[in-house]
Amino acid sequence: MSDISQDESYVTGQLLIAMPGMRDERFAKSVIYMCAHSEEGAMGLVLNQRLDSLTFAELISQLELDEKHLSRDVPVHFGGPVESGRGFVLHTSDYQQDATLEVVNGVALTATVEILKAIAQGKGPQKSLLALGYAGWGPGQLDMEIRANGWLQVPSDSEIIFDIEPDTKWERAIQRLGIDPRMLSDDVGHA
Repeated sequence: MSDISQDESYVTGQLLIAMPGMRDERFAKSVIYMCAHSEEGAMGLVLNQRLDSLTFAELISQLELDEKHLSRDVPVHFGGPVESGRGFVLHTSDYQQDATLEVVNGVALTATVEILKAIAQGKGPQKSLLALGYAGWGPGQLDMEIRANGWLQVPSDSEIIFDIEPDTKWERAIQRLGIDPRMLSDDVGHA
């Protein structure tokens, strides 16, 4: 599949970083990889919030997949509040199937049971992030939140996307902008 074509005002393939004053606690200090953003709305996955309530082995068992070949434990993330029972795998584009959506720059998204089987058997993508649920915005909603100083945007970085240590992703994403997180304000203003 080819990359999604996009208007430059859209943030598909970029990281959204929640500003310190984020009022929605579900997104406090979150880093979101934007899988799609267009005039119809936006969809992304939170990269730095793990679910402690569910392990990969438990998920494989719940889906009644063969868990005796489970090659490794995979962290399960909170991808966002929309469709929280639905799984999404953000991954490197070395793994492809018909249902795979190539986002941009070697990052793809697949939401099938087959990719979970492949990961469990050690045959999946080189790097991946498993998330339940996603962050979604209606038409124009994300654009308004960005203008209202709710989010910063930064080019994506595979190290931040696929790093298994979520606790420092927010700080590292902000530092990519050359900003000291302690200097950020949530006040909206214009010069």
